[in-house]
Amino acid sequence: LPALDRALDPQRLLERLDGILFTGSPSNVEPHHYNGAPSAEGTRHDVQRDGLTLPLLRAAIAAGVPVFCICRGFQELNVALGGSLHQRVHELPGYLDHREPQDAPLDVQYSPQHPVTVEPDGQFQRLGLPQSFMVNSLHSQGIDRLADGLRVEALAPDGLIEAVSMEDAPGFVLGVQWHPEWRYADNPVSLRLFQAFRAACEAYAGGQRYREANL
Repeated sequence: LPALDRALDPQRLLERLDGILFTGSPSNVEPHHYNGAPSAEGTRHDVQRDGLTLPLLRAAIAAGVPVFCICRGFQELNVALGGSLHQRVHELPGYLDHREPQDAPLDVQYSPQHPVTVEPDGQFQRLGLPQSFMVNSLHSQGIDRLADGLRVEALAPDGLIEAVSMEDAPGFVLGVQWHPEWRYADNPVSLRLFQAFRAACEAYAGGQRYREANL
């Protein structure tokens, strides 16, 4: 979907969609959306994207349209529902530097950087994911205050939230801070996540209310 200067009607968009993948981006959500302090000088923003994705996320979730949120999309999900972000995780005491090595080849930048630990009794566990696995998580911002209604699915070694779901939503809602789209065919965890999203989209397209049993 294009992020345009003119506003797009989320409801009209949803009439044409069976699911939405909210992708990553070099830009960051403007901090005024979560009552954050002004961004550091040089921080990239995308006003048009904020204007599209935040209301679209809220509308999609309310309508039961499946959503899968990656990297910036993961952060947008939290902000859209009332949560807040750490703007520079690498400057916080006790946290890892989750940024990628800028001068490295893409295969190195997007290689697994650290493990995540799956929280019990959540969607990840029901999807049959391992208790711990490596992820290619590369970002400077991260979840600070978790939005009401979201559930933690996985944590980084420093305690930063790396994956969330929304159990009380009428449709499939999943967000991950890392990049499962990178060489997904070679990664069983990534494949499982996309299979679950596809199953939810197919169920929605067929007029079925989302059920985890369909996955």
